[in-house]
Amino acid sequence: MSGGSRLAFPDGEGLADLATFARRASVLDEGGAIRLQVTGGARPVLGAWVCVLPGQGVLRSGLVLGLRTMALATGQEALDVTVPLAGLADRFARRASTGDVSMTLPVPPTTVTPPWTALSPPMGGWERVDEIALEMLAQGARDGIAEVAQGSPEGSGSAAVGALRARVWGRPLPGTGGSGEGAGAAVPAGAALAAHALGFLGPDGAGLPPGAAAFVHRNGPWLRVSTAAGHVVLRP
Repeated sequence: MSGGSRLAFPDGEGLADLATFARRASVLDEGGAIRLQVTGGARPVLGAWVCVLPGQGVLRSGLVLGLRTMALATGQEALDVTVPLAGLADRFARRASTGDVSMTLPVPPTTVTPPWTALSPPMGGWERVDEIALEMLAQGARDGIAEVAQGSPEGSGSAAVGALRARVWGRPLPGTGGSGEGAGAAVPAGAALAAHALGFLGPDGAGLPPGAAAFVHRNGPWLRVSTAAGHVVLRP
């Protein structure tokens, strides 16, 4: 249980941001969860984590997470809790139905422990190794979505669909990786899916800025692809 905890925001922008992020994650997995991590101190920050692809095995190979950060109000207590996305959606629905305009959001009381929360990505020590054009991420998402849809006709078994998704989203994006000294990281296509689905490539319907890029960082077995809107953290 979250013990009656609340998230206190300095303004309505952060609340709306969290609502949008959770809604996008629910489209990917209606029964999914969201991890709410709050650092305390003079400038508390909320890190909202969601799982885009759960990975496989003990080390969750193929794991793809999405991270969005938001500033919280001074005095916010530290917190680390994972709750159902549906529970958070219910909190926002109650605000709308009651006309609540406060800057606090009660944390859903029911907690969950999905397998992906057993592995925590490193907080520091990241090394920048490459960059990737946002348009390449957008194209990678479009191509992968089309391939999965074409290869999953009605009646396809869940095992076959899961294997197809793992194969499509586990492939390196074209133009990433390579060989030789100074070669960048091979970024799995799952990073493109997450960046697209979670809104990290810019506002819906807006053209991508020419030359805009995401930055690729590495820390041991982990990769992080960061845009101005959020981070995709992967364990290939």
